[in-house]
Amino acid sequence: MSRKRKELPLLENVEIKDVAAEGNAIARVDDMVVFVPFAAPGDIVDIKIDRKKRNYAEGHIERMVAPSTLRAEPRCSHFGVCGGCRWQHLPYEFQLKCKQQQVVDALTRIAKVEIPAISPIVGAENIWEYRNKMEYTFSNKSWLTFEQMRSGEEFPDRDAAGFHISGAFDKVLDIDRCHLQDDFSNRLRKYIKEYGKSHGYTFYDLRAQQGFLRTLMVRIASTGEIMALMAFGEDDAEKIGELMNAVRNEFPQITSLLYVVNTKLNDTFGDLPVVTFAGKPYIEEEMEGLKFRVGPKSFYQTNSRQAHRLYCVARDYARLTGDELVYDLYTGTGTIANFVARSARHVIGIEYVEDAIADAKLNSAVNGIENTEFYAGDMKDVLTDDFIAAHGRPDVMIVDPPRAGMHGDVVNVILNAEPERIVYVSCNPATQARDLALLDAKYRVTAIQPVDMFPHTHHVENVVALERR
Repeated sequence: MSRKRKELPLLENVEIKDVAAEGNAIARVDDMVVFVPFAAPGDIVDIKIDRKKRNYAEGHIERMVAPSTLRAEPRCSHFGVCGGCRWQHLPYEFQLKCKQQQVVDALTRIAKVEIPAISPIVGAENIWEYRNKMEYTFSNKSWLTFEQMRSGEEFPDRDAAGFHISGAFDKVLDIDRCHLQDDFSNRLRKYIKEYGKSHGYTFYDLRAQQGFLRTLMVRIASTGEIMALMAFGEDDAEKIGELMNAVRNEFPQITSLLYVVNTKLNDTFGDLPVVTFAGKPYIEEEMEGLKFRVGPKSFYQTNSRQAHRLYCVARDYARLTGDELVYDLYTGTGTIANFVARSARHVIGIEYVEDAIADAKLNSAVNGIENTEFYAGDMKDVLTDDFIAAHGRPDVMIVDPPRAGMHGDVVNVILNAEPERIVYVSCNPATQARDLALLDAKYRVTAIQPVDMFPHTHHVENVVALERR
């Protein structure tokens, strides 16, 4: 006999106090901390508890008793269901204040090293349609909202083109309009969806792992060039040609029209051949006269305008005079390496992904940059004391690691190499703070600059300058 699940409580007339980790808001009831998405400090709400742990609980707003005067009107009709822009209901200036505090908290509570005053965060001029890359998923079972399920209606047409619901691999919310990229992206997605439905194409079944229409990636460069990459779950040449021709005719402004056949059990296509159906196999970004070729598998910062401002901060913190040997660790497609090369004697970039290193070399060649060299491999395996002995001790190191931060072996090699200056670019102030504590043995923090790359989310980039003691 199955045990009946215990009914979790409804907490009434609770005041939301602050914002917290992962973009949630926070309330305190007796001695319990409650995390609530889509709430604003000052809201008075009834909270339905969804999950209860020993020291905290998670819940959702069951009823808005009195909204906070802080609240802004969300622009997106999907706000509260789609989890992508959790802070749309907060004024942008308040979002920046929260991100600034996130950096302050990480560097003071985790790093526990002596730091200078943290510079005011560099906010974004464009807080809508700022993304140069979006990825959509096609599904034959769209996510139904609580309101739809409670209505008792039947929804026989469940084909969707949109975003995965957070924490559910097989749930896709059908999107009418997303405001994070130019509206062209919405028009293209909806055209493909309707074309697929009118021609009887199957939408992907995420549980059975089968279906024809699978994913769509759209890149829109600051130069105006557009890339569209369709992923198909079936290798049907006739249907693929039919759809791709229709897209080419309907959207002649696409400069790079690509597709990939992916019958694997995941959406990654890094190991699959990409077919150029029309146009070029890449688009070009531009930054201070430099051109960066971006292919379908390339990494490029998702907010082009803020990326330029981020890289300017990194270059300023490097204090290059033209005579330095610079190591650019986690170089990706060599964007920072090529961006600073004109101000340095020589730049060495290291990156794990071999395709990215190929892009980095290509970007140097395209721009006539001859004072760079790039190496592919796991950072802790490539960047060794022997590597530095062979290539020269760096005067400056620029590091931009993934969210997990730097491996301990990499930190040790940096400490042994003893560059005069380190510029640490991070998308996760918490792991950055951990690494700063390890570097503190030989380095002092001299400047800190947060940069907002992703308005309406809790994510923040942070640049730290370090000098050898």
